[in-house]
Amino acid sequence: MHEQIPETQARTSARFYEALDITASFDVLTEPSHYKPVPNDWFVGTADIVNSTGEIANGRYKTVNMVGAAVISAIANAIGSNTFPYVFGGDGASFALHVSQREIAERTLADLRRWASEKFDIELRAAIAPAPDIRKAGVDVRVARFAASSGADYAMFAGGGLAWVDEQMKAGHMMVGLSDPGAEPDLTGLSCRWTNVRAEQGEILSLVVLPTSGASERDFADIAQRVVQTIGGLNRAGHPVPVNGPRVGWSSPGLNLEAHSLRGHMPVWLFKCSLFFKTLFSWTLFKTDLNVGSFDPMHYKRMLSANADYRKFEDGLKMTLDCDPNTRARIEAILSNAETRGKVRYGLFAQSEAMVTCFVPSAMQDDHVHFIDGAAGGYAQAAAQLKT
Repeated sequence: MHEQIPETQARTSARFYEALDITASFDVLTEPSHYKPVPNDWFVGTADIVNSTGEIANGRYKTVNMVGAAVISAIANAIGSNTFPYVFGGDGASFALHVSQREIAERTLADLRRWASEKFDIELRAAIAPAPDIRKAGVDVRVARFAASSGADYAMFAGGGLAWVDEQMKAGHMMVGLSDPGAEPDLTGLSCRWTNVRAEQGEILSLVVLPTSGASERDFADIAQRVVQTIGGLNRAGHPVPVNGPRVGWSSPGLNLEAHSLRGHMPVWLFKCSLFFKTLFSWTLFKTDLNVGSFDPMHYKRMLSANADYRKFEDGLKMTLDCDPNTRARIEAILSNAETRGKVRYGLFAQSEAMVTCFVPSAMQDDHVHFIDGAAGGYAQAAAQLKT
């Protein structure tokens, strides 16, 4: 019996995230008490694109988003589950896993780095940090689960741990190396075929708000709560994707990206031909809302909207909002005051459209997830303002 205790504890620890309570109220996630610390035998992985602002300036933001979302889809496919804490950051992503999955996560990140370099000439950097190392630095990794819909939920992060790992990565510490040439991650389910979504209330506003070192958790929670309450006055709380999903269209850039991302070792022209006919079939279904077997296109589009991650907590507050001028002014007044008091740093970036990048393990299930960002720079441009 004595020898089985550690094994039992390990199984309980590995199921930490699955056992968390799930809340359907985004507003309550401003409260620190809703976040639980990951066990000490967990680790954090993170990856982002070097010089993403330069890539955006060269018109490659759809590629930047695709590579960022690829981190999540590759890890999910590698571990065989999408029930783990992760967060999409526009030009990268972060996640947390049990130590038993470290080797496969490290290998997958190495494959992603090689793939991004060879397929898109993009430098993706990645790092892994054990939870005890993060806590020794005086910060923590705490997680909550938010039900975007009845079919999908997302992780929210607090405690400063993700931000610390990101800083360490950018300083060259805890880095994951490159796989051998030709290595490719499994990106099954990753796609970006939808056309961009135009703002209906004024503009698509990308917002990044981070606490300063002089802000207590209570300080930041109160500020975040005021911002969340303010956007509650917008139609659908600023949700940028219509209830019935994005406008049905034909995204040639998305198809080209998907072809280069998922073709494996197949010639790109051959994979593009196959993808063209698959996309044409899907486009016809969504355009006509014609049911095929048990697949209901209207239901899928409604779930796409419901499952969109347009707002999140990631050691701070990030949002992609369909926002009117008056609400933007009220948000800026709250944040400017908080910045003057030394409590937050923030960045805002406005554009006319939002972008949708999808991870769809199965179109027949309701757990497909959709990563939302501004279509002209979004989170990366807003974060760039933080640096200045």
